Amino acid sequence: MISKEELNGTWQLESWTIGYSDRDDFTYPYGEDPQGLLLYTTDGWMSASICRKERVLLPRDVSFRKLPQEARAEAFSSYFHYAGRYRVVEGDVIHYVTQSLNPNFPGTEQLRHAELDGQTLVLSGKDQVGGATRFHSLVWHKLPATEEREVIDGE
Repeated sequence: MISKEELNGTWQLESWTIGYSDRDDFTYPYGEDPQGLLLYTTDGWMSASICRKERVLLPRDVSFRKLPQEARAEAFSSYFHYAGRYRVVEGDVIHYVTQSLNPNFPGTEQLRHAELDGQTLVLSGKDQVGGATRFHSLVWHKLPATEEREVIDGE
């Protein structure tokens, strides 16, 4: 069973797949090579951000708020984020969402089953959409801590 101490730190997303109760295929909501960071702090806070690897850049000479709705919608649909408190209960992690790009998430509890194998964390959960159950599996790898004066390149 995973502990809060084992979760603490920064995790980089490797994959997010969704299986379905009413069919045999899988989908990849942010592509087969998504990017993402998951942070768990020692004082009980978490933050998760996920996006498509290739995102359409926005014009640099126009304020984001003044862009056409289609451009803003594309930017939002290629990115996912939520944050809040968390706790570990019998091998599961419960995220208590306080902020999210999705306005329906704040105030919800997101239950994730957690499995840890060395530096690999698998979080799984399920939800109901249109009468079908969706089974989410997110694979994360723990990142090493950076030194205080370490220069970070733009990988």
